[in-house]
Amino acid sequence: MRILGVDYGNKRIGIAVSDPGQSMAHPIETIHVKPDDSHFLEIIQIARSFQVERVVVGLPYNMDGSLGFKGEETMAWGRELELRIGLPVIFWDERLSTSEAHDVLMNLNVRGRKRKGIVDKIAASIILQGYLDSVRA
Repeated sequence: MRILGVDYGNKRIGIAVSDPGQSMAHPIETIHVKPDDSHFLEIIQIARSFQVERVVVGLPYNMDGSLGFKGEETMAWGRELELRIGLPVIFWDERLSTSEAHDVLMNLNVRGRKRKGIVDKIAASIILQGYLDSVRA
């Protein structure tokens, strides 16, 4: 079974999925957040199509380890996703994942609008890979 990785944001949500052996994360898609909450349906469809068994949502802790407003908002959103998707949601420390994703894309010479469209799914794969590495250790 696979695991879904999620980088939640107010405008875009990055999605990644593990391989069946749960050793490698792959960026899949960036979903645009919609006021009618239809982005939840998109996530559910992706989860079903890849037959995932659980979801890892990146949790944005502050650098001092505390959970700020954005972290609280992400936890509430993750709990809502858990109710809608019917799968366990695990929260994973995502500190610096977006910065790391930007670095990866910069090293690949991906710039401007193209970067904006893929940075979230790259961040989701970084979050998921961190989780996968920790459970294998």
